[in-house]
This record gives sequence, C-alpha cells and structure tokens, in this order.
Amino acid sequence: MKNSLKILVAFSLGVLLGYSGWLPLATYDGNPGKYALYILMFLVGISIGADHRSLLLIREQGIRLFLLPMATIAGTFAGILAVIHFVDGLGVREGLAVGAGFGYYSLSSILITQMHSEALGVIALLSNIIREIITLIMAPAMAICFGKLAPVSAAGATSMDTSLPIITTASGKEFSVIALFHGILLTMLVPILVTLALTLF
Repeated sequence: MKNSLKILVAFSLGVLLGYSGWLPLATYDGNPGKYALYILMFLVGISIGADHRSLLLIREQGIRLFLLPMATIAGTFAGILAVIHFVDGLGVREGLAVGAGFGYYSLSSILITQMHSEALGVIALLSNIIREIITLIMAPAMAICFGKLAPVSAAGATSMDTSLPIITTASGKEFSVIALFHGILLTMLVPILVTLALTLF
C-alpha cells in the first residue's frame, strides 16, 4: 500500500511540475515524455540483464514457466474484449493497448501517449495503477478463492517487483520464482504488445 501511495504522490508532483513549466525538458522541445521513455527502457534493460536467476529458472522449469504469462495475456485480452463495448469512446484497439500494460503503468502510459494521445495515456496510467492496487489489497482473498497462482496473474508485470512481497505472503515463498519470471517476461512484452495493439488492430 505504501508503494501505491508513493506512486500517486509522484504522479501528482509530475502533473504539478509539468503544468508549472519548471522542468527544463518541457521547454526544450515540448516532448519530455520521449526522454522519460528512453530512461525507463534503459532501466528495464538493466533490471532484466542484472537478474541472473531468470536464466537459471528457464533452464530448470523449461516450457512450463511460459504457461502462466500466456494465460495472463489471454485472460487480460479476453476480459477487455468482453467489456470494451460498454465503454463509450474507446475502441477495441485502444482497450487492448491499455490492457497490454499488464500493470506496468509508467512505461505503457508513456508509450501510449507517444503513439496515440495524452488522454489514452492517462487512462492507461490509472487503469494499470488500479490493477496493482487491487492485487496488493486482494491477493490473500485471490489465493484462497481462485488458487495460489491467481495473485501472480493478477499482478501482471508487477509480480517481479512491487507485488512480489504480497504474492509470497499470500501464495507462499515457493511461488516467488514463478512470480519473478512471470513479471520479467510480461515486462519485456509490454512495449511489443502495446505497439502491436496500436498499429495492427
């Protein structure tokens, strides 16, 4: 919960700074999101490359490790297709792009803002933050009602970092490795799937 509050505070401060015009990048070419995206991609690359456990995990578990992330992707997109017709102003393409963030609010919202619009970027940011908050609050209930893999799937890309402590508490320490790989794979797929959703559909 503390991490979620920090996210909301950081977002609010960013809005205030951007609105005030104090940021040098905002006055440079009017596109500070581009630089934030480059920094984020660089940091994601470092975090994935520095985690040697993921390669070890792939060797030990084999193809079985890929089943849960694929189920998370399929479930997320199926849920979007089921409800998108009830949301005014959003098409299937926009809905799939928002869902393809899988909880990775920072990267997906910047990508969507760059490729589509600021309005859809804000929707992506808020919906992915809400996904993480729901996981942090409901993980124990999910594990009891739907099985120990449910919190991992619900967390999406955040299962490797911010949601990992609550997942290990709700599902058990033995699921931490699965959650780690699940989050790493979805994190790598976010920019690919967001781009595909906005360009192919």
